[in-house]
Amino acid sequence: MKKSLIVLAVVLFSLTNLQAQSYEYKVITSIESIVPNGLGRSRLISANDNRDYKNYTSTQTDENNDRNKSKRGDMRVKGFNETKLLNFYNLGGIRFQNIATNDAVITSKINTMVSEGWELAFVTSAVESDAGKGDGKGIFITRYIFKRLK
Repeated sequence: MKKSLIVLAVVLFSLTNLQAQSYEYKVITSIESIVPNGLGRSRLISANDNRDYKNYTSTQTDENNDRNKSKRGDMRVKGFNETKLLNFYNLGGIRFQNIATNDAVITSKINTMVSEGWELAFVTSAVESDAGKGDGKGIFITRYIFKRLK
């Protein structure tokens, strides 16, 4: 009976300890150009500076509907890593070798983050593609969200 109580106490303590853990998160963004003829720019971006969203947030109410007056220049991050990626298109059209190259570079970044104790928690992506004749613009953006114990 005594052993059962000790085991139960250890299990409960372990569960409580798991819930008390807090994480820090980091977002890495890849922007890959889908502009024809290789004219776009593709990059892997990682911010080194932190920002507190509260400094750039206002609350709107019936009594107070003033607009947010925080300055954009104050929120700009000056410290970030910018890794070149290749564009999806070149003069010959879609370039599969460029896609494979980008995959290798992004995989290297993910493996480095994992070796530094980060865990890939979420991935989300979106496309703004060419809207037809005369547009000639588009990007493929992916956000990799990592977490690790504080």
